Amino acid sequence: MEAFVRRQTRRTLVDKRLDHLALAPAAAAICYPLLLKAFHAIVSTQAVSPPPLAIASATFILVVAFVVPFLGIALACRPTSNPGSRRLAYASVVSPTLYVFLGVVQVLIKSPIPDEVVWCAIWLGIAIWSQSARDPIAAAMPVVGYWRVVHGVTAAVLCLYVVFHLTNHLFGLMGPAAHAAVMKIGRLVYRSAVGEPLLVAAMLFQIGNGLFLAWRWSAAVHDFQRTYQVASGAYLSLFILGHMNSVFVYARSFLGIPTDWNFAIGAPTGLIHDAWNIRLLPHYALGAFFVLSHLASGLRVVLIAHGVDQRNADRLWDVCVAMSAIVAAAIIAGMCVVRNGVLAS
Repeated sequence: MEAFVRRQTRRTLVDKRLDHLALAPAAAAICYPLLLKAFHAIVSTQAVSPPPLAIASATFILVVAFVVPFLGIALACRPTSNPGSRRLAYASVVSPTLYVFLGVVQVLIKSPIPDEVVWCAIWLGIAIWSQSARDPIAAAMPVVGYWRVVHGVTAAVLCLYVVFHLTNHLFGLMGPAAHAAVMKIGRLVYRSAVGEPLLVAAMLFQIGNGLFLAWRWSAAVHDFQRTYQVASGAYLSLFILGHMNSVFVYARSFLGIPTDWNFAIGAPTGLIHDAWNIRLLPHYALGAFFVLSHLASGLRVVLIAHGVDQRNADRLWDVCVAMSAIVAAAIIAGMCVVRNGVLAS
């Protein structure tokens, strides 16, 4: 009997050390570039009218690539995860935008090392860190009251720019001329000598504040809505930082080119048929989706705090998330189909 108890105890300890689900986010993130390469391998070898099997295979692979960040959100909800494993799950959510950021930085520093090699090293390092992190019995709820309010106020101000920017991209469905006309109006404000520095400063503050809040909130387990809010906020922090790096450093300073429509869609090959540009498709789609649904998450919290029934707030949140997906799909459709003419971005 004593020997049986020892074996059971040893098995429990081994199972705790070998928590495969805890490492699943890192494995999914490492596979993410391989999925994009597999997608490109299929679409780049097809004729103008690819067979149904090729279309189905490419679509399936791309869908699996999109699943990677949502797998991270699901695993971040695990009540048995320790803070290190939970933060690894949150980190995997930013994989699509982090991969674009890495690719741009690799070009800027003229690195001879393939992106995939650096990518694997990064995620192996994060995975090792997550398993070596301390495992407290119970994580205290983070105290983020003041910073949370400031984050919400800044987001409300930036919401004006975000809504305009996404609306402008939707005009891309109507054609290059419509998109350019709307963008020209917007640039009078956010490209002005006063507007642009203020916008950049607000974005940088929101990035720092958002990452701080995400780190504090990720110390404890939360319900799905809160977890989604934290995960989408982390994605947006990296997305905005990477987008600013691409526009201000890579395009304007490094290449000396305008950040026009052709730059955004990776002309002349586009987002789908280029081995590097395909990484921009999930990056843009999830960026548009998460920014709208993250705002909806903030609205849900405000409504509940002001006495709105949680079930009604959750229903509104569900509707907003569905609408966010529709808007993101429309924007990507425009970027993948409308490819003629020079438009501002």
